[in-house]
Amino acid sequence: MGRARFPLSILAVLAAVFVLVVGCVPDGRYLLPYVPEQRFLEIREPTQLPPAPLPNLPSPPTVSDPQPEQEIQYLSLDEAIRIMIQNSEVVRVLTGVAAVSSGVTIYDPAVTSTLIDQEQARFDPNLGLNNRWDRFEKPRGEFDLTDPSLARITGERRDDYDMQFGLSQINAFGGAARLDITEHRTLIQPGTFPLNPENRYDLTLNYRQPLLQGGGMAPNIAPIVIARINTERSFWHLKDALQESVQGVIRAYWALVAARVEVWARQQQVQQGQAAYDRASARLRQGLGNAAEVAQTRLALANFKAALVAAEANVLTREAALKNILGIPPSGTPRIIPTTPPMRDRIPLNWAAIQRLAEERRPDLVQLKLVIETDYQRLIQAENAALPQLDMIGLYRWNGLSGNTPTGEHLSTNGGEFTDWTLGLNFSLPIGLRQGRAAVRQQQLTLMRDRANLEQALHQVNHELAASARDLAQFYEQYLAFREARQAARINLEQQAAEFLAGRAIFLNVFQAIADWGNTVASEAQALAQYNTELAVLEQRTGTILETHGIEFYEDRFVSKAPLCCFGFHKVYPMSLRPTPNFDVYPSGGTEPAENSFDLKTPFRLSGSP
Repeated sequence: MGRARFPLSILAVLAAVFVLVVGCVPDGRYLLPYVPEQRFLEIREPTQLPPAPLPNLPSPPTVSDPQPEQEIQYLSLDEAIRIMIQNSEVVRVLTGVAAVSSGVTIYDPAVTSTLIDQEQARFDPNLGLNNRWDRFEKPRGEFDLTDPSLARITGERRDDYDMQFGLSQINAFGGAARLDITEHRTLIQPGTFPLNPENRYDLTLNYRQPLLQGGGMAPNIAPIVIARINTERSFWHLKDALQESVQGVIRAYWALVAARVEVWARQQQVQQGQAAYDRASARLRQGLGNAAEVAQTRLALANFKAALVAAEANVLTREAALKNILGIPPSGTPRIIPTTPPMRDRIPLNWAAIQRLAEERRPDLVQLKLVIETDYQRLIQAENAALPQLDMIGLYRWNGLSGNTPTGEHLSTNGGEFTDWTLGLNFSLPIGLRQGRAAVRQQQLTLMRDRANLEQALHQVNHELAASARDLAQFYEQYLAFREARQAARINLEQQAAEFLAGRAIFLNVFQAIADWGNTVASEAQALAQYNTELAVLEQRTGTILETHGIEFYEDRFVSKAPLCCFGFHKVYPMSLRPTPNFDVYPSGGTEPAENSFDLKTPFRLSGSP
């Protein structure tokens, strides 16, 4: 009896079980090429992630620790804008007393522009080359011709070679052309055949042209046009964010100037209150005053000190906000002393001119116009997709055959001796075209919606410009009123102090005069700062704040991989759109603090002696 063999099917089953059971470890990972089911959540600890350490900075200044030894940096408004531009890889915007990322970077337009080449790649030629070598050698049983009672195992070997070469391209009209060259070579051993080896080959030209759906230049290049429009939208989005950032720098700068003026006013109030308290205490010691006067002056001094603490804290907060939007660390850097004096002249407004500028230059309006252009391109695509499918096809093929006869003679067909050709029209029509026509309606409605959004934006712009006109008038009139009130408050303080020192008035009148004077000083500075800030807001709302400050964009480029059709050499491509440094448009005070432009003169001071 012959030796029993283990069935191959059983071996295959055992191998599969080994892969499924032994290949998996209990924690769900794998040793062999088998991916198990995900049966639990894998959440790494934060310590397992790559570190991103915060910069090592000293503690920031506070009202309890003002750090008077800190260095001082005299900073003009033009220099502040220039620093912000240098640190604007990620554009920051001011929200209240904090600056946050706008989510926009100078790299966004270049990132979006890569979609243009990705869409254009649809029309690049496509080259394919496949080679395959096969050998088939299967045994078979047959009777022994010398003795029919016996059998033997024999077989034949077949060697095949297949080559397929294809070159195809889609043109701007939607037509697809293709060139194919194929070769199939066969050698069979042993045996006698008419041709052995046998070599079959053919060359095929194929072209398909859509006549309705998918045909025409406009719907085929629409994705490229949309990609270009999206690149424009990305640029205007960046410009809009940078305009907001420039306006935020100006707002933070003038807020810091106003806060420093308020600190000076509160310091003067504290000094006046301290002098009054010292005088009342001295009068009480000499028996000339009473405890009620001391208590009253002490309360006034405490209130003045509390107001000073709030004003000093506000300066630190406003300075931190300015540093934040400039991209400067909150500590370990010099204290900022603004040197640009605020503008005090009234700027006349040309209503028709600012309307025209806003309609032409506001980035948000430009983006809405580009959205409508995109809608038109998508409508072209939808209308084309709603057409029936009607394609014209054409094919022409040259067939060839060559090989060796059993006598060794080589036979070969002549060129063009055996040919195939095909001409045809393919038509397809979903009954009703429900999906395509619904898509057309969707794009039509989208276009109507975006036009309505543009109209609403124009309406809103008019209201914003009107608000700026009202605010500019209000802040300037308030500045004039507070300036007059400050002068009146100074005179009132001097008169009330003189009356008090002469013993003809109570201290409550002096206290109220000191408080009124300090409040008018702070209010005058606040109103003028708001007026200067609103001028920048108006420039932003007309879309001209960058041009007003001489800020433009230049394309920064980098080297990257080029298409293979250019032999793979590295080429230069857009990397970012960086803003250029701004022009100097504000008067610089040199090293003179900006708050000194408010004529900060010490008012009449109470003497500490009785």
